Amino acid sequence: MRRHLLAALAVLAFAAMPARAQEFPGREVRLICPFSPGGTCDLLTRMLAEYLQPIFGVPVVVENRTGASGMIGADLVAKSPPDGHAAVLATMGIMTILPEMPGVRMPFDPDRDLTPITNVVNVYNILVAAPNAPFDTVSGLIEYARANPGRLSYASAGNGSSQHLAGELFKRLAGVDLLHVPYRGGAPAIIDIVAGRTTMMFGNLPEFMGQIRGGGLRPIAYGAPRQSPLLPDLPLIRDTLPEFAIRNWFGLAAAPNLPRPVRDRWVEAMRRVDANPDFRRRLAENGMESLIEGPEAFRAIIAEDRRRWGEVIRAAGIRAD
Repeated sequence: MRRHLLAALAVLAFAAMPARAQEFPGREVRLICPFSPGGTCDLLTRMLAEYLQPIFGVPVVVENRTGASGMIGADLVAKSPPDGHAAVLATMGIMTILPEMPGVRMPFDPDRDLTPITNVVNVYNILVAAPNAPFDTVSGLIEYARANPGRLSYASAGNGSSQHLAGELFKRLAGVDLLHVPYRGGAPAIIDIVAGRTTMMFGNLPEFMGQIRGGGLRPIAYGAPRQSPLLPDLPLIRDTLPEFAIRNWFGLAAAPNLPRPVRDRWVEAMRRVDANPDFRRRLAENGMESLIEGPEAFRAIIAEDRRRWGEVIRAAGIRAD
């Protein structure tokens, strides 16, 4: 009798899954941006909300939940109900760098407590230098750094940030000694590079474009695998260092144990967003390129970049502040 009852309950639970999935979205959808308004993450989250709302047919609202390198916003989604009505714009740092960083205590396990939905965009990485920098090419940088070890400095938005790791990767591949200067965020770092107090920085193209156009920063080369249409003639660092290619991506993740039909509804909606020419145009204008491929490709990128950045962190002996 008990065996028959358990079997009946299992059938009812299985039958209820598609019904719940069909109810998604049954109310407003929350898109969590784990960083402050005004940055690349905020811009992209608001773009997605704009294009997803007519597809879902319900309000899609953006919430900025900042702090702890994005962990507060991601933790909110990790602890939300598994019904698909909340998703976080997960950064490369949250999913691949912080889990590998000694000294970081994450309030959630990104593998167990978040469901990857899809990768979304890659932000073009670029190397910029101060106007008075004694080089204007990657080969010139390497030549000067080898002749003057420790004389050149590179800025970052903080210890263990993506800019910091990009600089350490460059040092290792080029065999040069560069001084790391961590700042409390990207804005003060850029101010000091423009003033010539710090030599250079590896970072996101959108954050540099204003100063590049105004002559305050000198673009040297893309750290990204490809050129952006914004600066199509700038060379790639990998032309000089073939193993250097930086992806700084954003993806979407939801609560753990997300029913597959709900996840598939999200993926379908994101593919429709990606098919919109206006969406792709706005990405290009803001220094981003689409990566929307689905959960399997997203998981593969997470695994590959976690292995890669874990190696850089251990080789450089980096710890969280």
